[in-house]
Amino acid sequence: MEVPEDYSEVGWFEGGGMPGGRGPTVLAGHLDSTTGPAVFHRLVEMESGDEVAVTDAEGQVHHYRVERTEVFAKDDFPTREVFGAQPEDELRLITCTGLFDVEAGSHEDNHIVFAVPVDDPGGH
Repeated sequence: MEVPEDYSEVGWFEGGGMPGGRGPTVLAGHLDSTTGPAVFHRLVEMESGDEVAVTDAEGQVHHYRVERTEVFAKDDFPTREVFGAQPEDELRLITCTGLFDVEAGSHEDNHIVFAVPVDDPGGH
C-alpha cells in the first residue's frame, strides 16, 4: 500500500475490506507536506470514542467509533493487525508521525487509528 502522491488525497488498500463489508478497510494519508497540513493532519488528535464517517464509492456513509489509537515505529509496523483477514467490518486509518528524518524524507513513526462500526451514529 502506498500513500498517494497528492497530499490532499486518501489511499485505500485495495486488497482489504470495503466500508460496510467484511475485513479491515485500510486508508492512509499524509500528515503534512512541505507547504503545510495534509489530508490526515488531525488524525493524531483522534481519541477512543471519537466517530469517523467514511463515504464509499456509491455515496453511502459508514460510521465508525474509534476503539484505540497507537503509534508504531515504521520498522515495527503491525502488518498482521492492520491488514490481516477477519470476518468483521473494521476501519484502520494510518498516517506518519514523530520526528521527521531528513535523509529518509519521512517521519519515523506511524499513527494508526483502529475503529469499529457504529449502528447508531451520534449515539442516539
